[in-house]
This record gives sequence, structure tokens and C-alpha cells, in this order.
Amino acid sequence: MDLTAWYSYPLIALAGVIAGIINTLAGNGSVVTLSLLLFLGLDARVANGTNRIGAITQSGTALLTFGNAGKLGELGNKSLYFLLVTLIGALIGAKIATDIDKDVLEMVIGGLMVVMLGLILIKPKRWLRETDFTEKINTPLNLLIFFGIGLYAGFIQMGMGVMFLAALVLRAKFSLIDANIIKLIIVFAIIIPVLVIFIMANQVNWTLGITLAIGQSFGAWLAAKFALEHPKASVWVHRLLVVMVIVAIVKLFKLYEYLPFYENLWL
Repeated sequence: MDLTAWYSYPLIALAGVIAGIINTLAGNGSVVTLSLLLFLGLDARVANGTNRIGAITQSGTALLTFGNAGKLGELGNKSLYFLLVTLIGALIGAKIATDIDKDVLEMVIGGLMVVMLGLILIKPKRWLRETDFTEKINTPLNLLIFFGIGLYAGFIQMGMGVMFLAALVLRAKFSLIDANIIKLIIVFAIIIPVLVIFIMANQVNWTLGITLAIGQSFGAWLAAKFALEHPKASVWVHRLLVVMVIVAIVKLFKLYEYLPFYENLWL
């Protein structure tokens, strides 16, 4: 893509809109944004840092939208049970990730996504439950799970939203919509210190990052409004979740290389 062309930045912002919708309702929108940033020629570390700007703005925008609808009160309090252990895990995971072979890491993540796809497809009605506010959520096992998800989030941003949703819906017994809100609170909190680290390392392209962030914020607002107003929002979120996990599996295992038009792809 020629960044001097008039249409370049509107297209980048549009990619941000798509990612903002995906990340707010499900997760794995980084498949769109990271692939685009790498295609534009950014170093992988700079792309990783630049991608965090939009992750913060889209999470913040979605949370403001949910907050204006009165959805953050009790859910905000519930998120505190998981926030600290997730943050500790993320910081440790980010440190460990610097010493692990990238190809091995991607294979491990791909295997986790296959397991996640099975969890999503088997007994799908489990994902369409209403929130059970009587469920005891601050159990040692739940805290250990969220510490583990934090480790994963520290390794790589892609796919962490799917992990959060699985834990919040299947273990903590939240509805998909309420689980998304708690996920956004946690993601917003843990990404801020990570972005600071990338800024200090001079690994952020502000022009591209802000352009993506504008699009992602708008996409997050659209997705939050949809989640609040559509009567079958949980059903559509579940469907989007299935699609994005499949996309992650295709990308991580490089299954796109078997396509006849693989040479024209920039994944």
C-alpha cells in the first residue's frame, strides 16, 4: 500500500473499524490490524507496539458506551477479583516471551485455539446463559486461570479476548455480553503499562497507530451499541467468536499456504 496515496489512511481507519467491532464483541481483531501493519512494512516489534494504541482507545470507548447505559457498576466490582492476578501474569508473560522461540510459541497458541474451538462448539447453549450473580467467582481455581490468561496475554495480544470470554462464561457463569464488559475492563487495565514499555523502547508508529485507533474506537462504539440494543446479541457474538477462533487457527498453523492464491495474500 502506498502511504502517500489519498485513500491509504481511510483504508487503515476502516481496518480499525473492523478490528474494533471484532475485539469488542469477541476477540482476535489483532489478526486484522497486525497483519495490516506488517504489510505496510513495519518491524514486528513496532507493529506490536503500535497495535496497542487502538486496543486502549477501543476498550475505553466501549467501556464509556456501556457505562452510559448503566452496565458497569456491579460488573466493574466483579472484574476486580481477576484484575490484579491477570496483570501480574501479563507482566511475567511479557518477560518470559522474550526468551521463547516465536515458532514454538505460535504452535502452542494454535493448539490452545483448537481446544477453544471445541469448547465453543460443544454444547453451545452454555455460551447463551444469563449471568448468575450468585455464583462464587473468587475461587483459587478461577484466580489461577486468570493468572494463566495473563501469562498468555503477556506473550501475545492476539486471541486473549477469546480466552477471557471462555473463562468468564464457562467458569464464572457470566452472560456473553456481561463477560465482554468485564473482559474490556481487564484488557484496558493491562494494556496501558504494556504500551508505556513500547513507547519507552521507541517501538510505536504514532501516525499509523492513531489512524487505526480512530477507526477502532468507532468500531468499538458500534459494537457496544449493538450488544446493548440487539435482542439476540449473544447469539451473534457466539457466531463471531467461532469465526474468529477459526481465523486464528488458520493463521497460526499457516493453513492459508495451501490456498491456490496464497502468493497474493499478505497474512
